[in-house]
Amino acid sequence: MLSLLLLLPECLSRYINGRFQNVFIDVKQELLHRYRRRLQSNMRFWFLRCLNTPCFTALPCMLGEATALAARVARSFTSTQTANRRGIAVGGAEVQEDFISEEEERTLLEELEPVLKRKHYEYDHWDDAIHGYRETERSQWNEKNSRVLQRVRDVAFPLGAKQLHLVHVLDLHRKGYIKAHVDSVKFCGSTIAGICLLSSSVMRLISEKNPTDVVDLLLPRRCLYILRDEARYNYTHEILKDEESYFNDVKINRDRRISVICRNLSEDHAE
Repeated sequence: MLSLLLLLPECLSRYINGRFQNVFIDVKQELLHRYRRRLQSNMRFWFLRCLNTPCFTALPCMLGEATALAARVARSFTSTQTANRRGIAVGGAEVQEDFISEEEERTLLEELEPVLKRKHYEYDHWDDAIHGYRETERSQWNEKNSRVLQRVRDVAFPLGAKQLHLVHVLDLHRKGYIKAHVDSVKFCGSTIAGICLLSSSVMRLISEKNPTDVVDLLLPRRCLYILRDEARYNYTHEILKDEESYFNDVKINRDRRISVICRNLSEDHAE
């Protein structure tokens, strides 16, 4: 009996410790369970909230822009890399992306805008080639812009080529467009080189011999495009309307577009 009494405190201690240990385990498991449920609930809440944020709602547009960027393929491409549904390259067609910087674009616009704003957009052209445009020609440029134009001439024309002194500036309204045409040899020679300001656009070339031979060129903002020889003489060129501006099935949003164009003299006027 005495021995049982002596063991009673030990037994009670072990019993109490065991109970508390079991209770602690149960509480711990319940807390973990509640934590998991709250974590899952919070994850669902933040996931749904993220879906409603601008970055996620704009995701389709972002993917579209990424697709458009991928469609460009490279920073600079020549006629062998142009988009052509029939896979036929056009000799003499060239586009160089980011030919000028944002700062150079601003400098050109600062010189051109005061002149262009004094003119009204026109909707009839002498040869019906352009709709919704205003234009000017300039021979005098400030020092910074003169350097940019000299860079165009150095890239586009062979050394010693006779060039038109006047630079053609064409301001196309956001709803304007340029119809398919071949520039008259009376006004320029074998090469046309233009810088694109303010907006990207799609230029379409169509063979005069085979109208099913169609080539689309993406002209990104601040690019330089060059049409020489075959592309200059044997293909019409046009700037598509905004609603028609697609490149590799990707919509290219077109706004107001200014092109600054250098040309060389035709052989008849080069002498």
